[in-house]
Amino acid sequence: MKKIILTLALACTFAFNASAQKFALVDMEYILKNIPAYERANEQLNQTSKKWQAEVDAINTEVQTLYKNYQNESVFLSQEQKKKKQDEIMAKEKEAGELKRKYFGPEGELYKKRESLMSPIQEEIYTAVKEIANLRGYSLILDRAADSGIIFASPKNDISNEVLAKMGYSVQ
Repeated sequence: MKKIILTLALACTFAFNASAQKFALVDMEYILKNIPAYERANEQLNQTSKKWQAEVDAINTEVQTLYKNYQNESVFLSQEQKKKKQDEIMAKEKEAGELKRKYFGPEGELYKKRESLMSPIQEEIYTAVKEIANLRGYSLILDRAADSGIIFASPKNDISNEVLAKMGYSVQ
């Protein structure tokens, strides 16, 4: 009997402590849209990406031209000349692949540029969220934009405008 009472008392204590925890929500998409530096960084990344993609496309176009020329001329070429043309085409294809990997690969230039532009903004947001969490006693803050598991959330739990204000941005 004492074990049952002790277990019930512990369960009540844990239930009371769990309900006392505070949480809040932020909408990272909303926050980022209201930070001009993020929009500028995004535009810069898009322009750089387009420029690099044009370089890769130019080499791919060159490969296609070389291949069409090879097909048209192959009847008139010796085996030696055919081999030389094929090697030239394969070298250009390899060049295009290496350039694409250099710019757009997992550790490529675009990734590095995105990291250098976005990390300071993300760090600033994280610092503001952390300060608000410490000030208000939140034990959990969820990103409602990233978590598809949230079906409904009361707007009174959303601290996105407060995060923006803490960072010095006016709220629309």
